[in-house]
Amino acid sequence: MTQSLQRTPLYKTHLVLGGRMVPFAGWEMPIQYKEGILAEARAVRASAGLFDVSHMGRIFLHGVDSGSLLDWVTTAEVPKLALGQGRYTFICAESGGILDDAIVYHLAQDDYLLVCNASNRPAVWDWLQRWQRQRFPSVVMEDRTTQVGMIAWQGPASIAAMERLLSGLPGKLRPFRIAQAAVAGISCLVARTGYTGEDGFEVMPSSADTPVLWQRPQETGAVPCGLGARDVLRLEAALPLHGNDITRDTSPYEAGLERFVSLDKEGAAMPALKAIAHRGISRRLTGFKMVERGVPRHGYSILHNDRIIGEVTSGGYSPTLDAYIGMGYVSVELSAPGSRFTIDVRGRRQEAEAVHLPFYSRRRA
Repeated sequence: MTQSLQRTPLYKTHLVLGGRMVPFAGWEMPIQYKEGILAEARAVRASAGLFDVSHMGRIFLHGVDSGSLLDWVTTAEVPKLALGQGRYTFICAESGGILDDAIVYHLAQDDYLLVCNASNRPAVWDWLQRWQRQRFPSVVMEDRTTQVGMIAWQGPASIAAMERLLSGLPGKLRPFRIAQAAVAGISCLVARTGYTGEDGFEVMPSSADTPVLWQRPQETGAVPCGLGARDVLRLEAALPLHGNDITRDTSPYEAGLERFVSLDKEGAAMPALKAIAHRGISRRLTGFKMVERGVPRHGYSILHNDRIIGEVTSGGYSPTLDAYIGMGYVSVELSAPGSRFTIDVRGRRQEAEAVHLPFYSRRRA
């Protein structure tokens, strides 16, 4: 029997807005709305967009050893996080392969929140449980994914609009910080994070309050956006997608994300990661632009001197750059900007050039 798809608190809202619903990571999610993916992506870059990301996992950890448990399973130095601070990190297997990428937030003295990818939530929960039982039995874990919604409000116009709706937030909320606040009178966690390459927020109210809170950004002009626009935006910003650009068969070093690995500590994956850091890598996740017109899709072969050397992990059209871009693993030598190779686009070999990442970076005030 086929397992039924889960629905977020905003499912009915998406239908009313004309969202085209598709299966994604076990959930029924909007891929786009009436104006289309490219229009939604442009709206986020120019003004503000609104995303339902309630499908992502939200695991709360409590107890004096909760920080130690997260320190053991992630690549971040969790005990060094200040109250209210968040950190992008990896959850790696004992082999050094990436089980998931996530954000860990320090909510209170002995309280943390781990936000993980929807498709990996069961595996992350099992991994946490394993080490909780073996090393940190006093930690209490709660998977509150279905009890707490999550709305991403992204784009340059979101900052001023959010400031008008916020109350009770001490000081200015800086990037990668989280706080309990009232947004339009609704109590929720507010984090200044996102997955689009733009400034913005991820707001976490109760599931019951999520449809009500969704309306307020729309009243300020924020455009509802689906998973299609989110994928375009994160590719432009060279933000990796687990299952495509990073997997259990890749390490943070191969992904070019070693800056998020703290080797000066112990942990489940630390022996393997230290060994990888010591011996070096032979391939690296590399960004490229198409020199010849062609759309590089996930899974297309990358060739050099008529030999397959890898495959495209993410690719497509960038409306911001008006260019066809992609990422894939190639040898360290070919990862240098300016290197040339070809992409097999439906049987035609189209030339591509390695470039610096990210493809797009927002202007900072």
